[in-house]
Amino acid sequence: MLLDYCCRCCSSTFIKRHGHLPINTKLNDTWVVLQNLLMCMVSFYSIYFIVVSLCIGVLRVEEVDSLLAPFDYTTQPSWQNKKYLVSVISTEVTYVLGGLMFAWIVEEWVWDYAITVTLLHVGLTVAVMADFPSTEHWWIALGSGLVMMIFGGQLLAYRLFRSNFVHPTDLQDF
Repeated sequence: MLLDYCCRCCSSTFIKRHGHLPINTKLNDTWVVLQNLLMCMVSFYSIYFIVVSLCIGVLRVEEVDSLLAPFDYTTQPSWQNKKYLVSVISTEVTYVLGGLMFAWIVEEWVWDYAITVTLLHVGLTVAVMADFPSTEHWWIALGSGLVMMIFGGQLLAYRLFRSNFVHPTDLQDF
C-alpha cells in the first residue's frame, strides 16, 4: 500500500495489472503534505511536553517521568491520583491547543492531520512502551481529545480561512 502511494506520487506504474494509477498528484504536493505533517507532529509534541511540565509544576507531582508522559497509559485511573490528573489534563489541553495550531499550519485539512497525528501517536506509544495500550481510560482520553481537536481546529480554520472553503452549493454548477 505504501509503495503504491509512493508510485502514485511519482506518477509511475508499480502494479502492471492495474496499469497507470489514476491519481494525479505531483511530487511537490507530496512534499508539502509531508512538511505539514512534520510541523504538526513537532507542534503536537512540543505542546504536549510544555503542558506536561506546567501540570507537573502546578500539581507538584514528583513521580512523573516527563519524557514518557505522552506515552504512559499504565497509570491507574483515579481523580485523587495526581499522576493520572497530569496525564489526562495534559492530553486534553494538548489536543485542544494542537487543533488550533493545526488550523494555523494546514488551514483546511485539520481533521485529516489530526487523525494522522493521533495514529502516529498510537504507533509511537506502542513502540515506546513495547505493548499495545489496552486500558479504556487511555483510549477515552485519546478519543475525546481527538474529537475536540477536530472540531475546535476545523471551526477555527473555517472562521479564519472562510473564503478558501468550497461549499456544496458552489459545486452544483461546476
